[in-house]
Amino acid sequence: MTPPKRIGILTSGGDCPGLNAIIRAVIKCATNNGWEVFGIPYGTKGFIDLETGQCQPEDLQLREHGYDLPSLLGGLDILQFLSGSVLGALNKGDPSDPDIAREILQGYRHLNLDALIAIGGDGSLDIIDTLAQQGNWQWIAIPKTIDNDVPFTEQSIGFDTAVNTVTKALYDLTFTAASHDRIMAVQVMGRDAGHLAFQSGIAGGADVILIPELTPCLSERLVDQICHQISRLRQGGRRFALVVIAEGVRRPDGKKDSHISDYLAQQIQSRSQRLCDSGAPQFCTLQEVDTRATVLGHIQRSGTPSAFDRLLAARFGREAINLIAMDKYNQLVVLENGEVTSKPLDQVVPQVRQSHTDGRCPDPVDAQGLMVQTARDLGIYVGD
Repeated sequence: MTPPKRIGILTSGGDCPGLNAIIRAVIKCATNNGWEVFGIPYGTKGFIDLETGQCQPEDLQLREHGYDLPSLLGGLDILQFLSGSVLGALNKGDPSDPDIAREILQGYRHLNLDALIAIGGDGSLDIIDTLAQQGNWQWIAIPKTIDNDVPFTEQSIGFDTAVNTVTKALYDLTFTAASHDRIMAVQVMGRDAGHLAFQSGIAGGADVILIPELTPCLSERLVDQICHQISRLRQGGRRFALVVIAEGVRRPDGKKDSHISDYLAQQIQSRSQRLCDSGAPQFCTLQEVDTRATVLGHIQRSGTPSAFDRLLAARFGREAINLIAMDKYNQLVVLENGEVTSKPLDQVVPQVRQSHTDGRCPDPVDAQGLMVQTARDLGIYVGD
């Protein structure tokens, strides 16, 4: 019988579907072990609130039915269906500020925890690992991000649901594009990674997919090749096209643009007209190309978690509890070859920190991988 433990759980960084499903799994598995679980509100800020007296440890204790609905719906377990985080999420509280770090560490001591479960992306791993080393915390990390750029895990919580959300948006945009013979340039999240844009682009029937790993900048030659792709489609009788661009793709000068899809749509329209004006017969179909840009925005972070994300959340939460039961700490729960296992954080965090220093994605799309080859074999233009 495992001795009773006091564990904390927090969600850090941006929200995504599946966070509540992890919280639910952790509460259920821990409660079955006779453990106490404390939910830290708003990431590491909750520790500051404890230190400053804005809340007390007993206020934060979670129970198996801690989020039941009242009245006739009493006892209904809904956490795994909800998006967002019932604990709140915050991507502030940089421990490089010694005053903030001191308050966080002192607040942590008020809870007298045996271990902490932190659900976060690569930035959270970096921040919380620094705090854990300063405070000698025993902790387990669970990866979540719609960017899917945490190293060593095949998939992070929230990614599958985001792919489904973007794929549905592409499906809807296809019909309005077809109705008006338009070229739709659709901007997808992902920060410096192209996983979300690439997988949803393939699933959503995109004709062009642009991601930073393959097409870092919108060069003149790249726009020219996109117009060639549109011309080939039109020669085949299809007058609309779907162009997916990841937000990490930059302008020709290498600068980021929060509305890169608008810039791309303008470039496609002007370049198409110039090709048409050249008089070359293969470009005569590009006359009066009509482009529209769509930035999908934060809707990609929301939505009911997919069945896959709920199952993965249950498996990740269970594995985190099992690791704590074995007193196996400082681990990242990962999905590897379809199995849930863990990797030592002293292998993971240095890779994350080096990527941040270098200004690159910690786990990019494999430019030579099967997914890229699949897109090319399907006739999707992804760059040369």
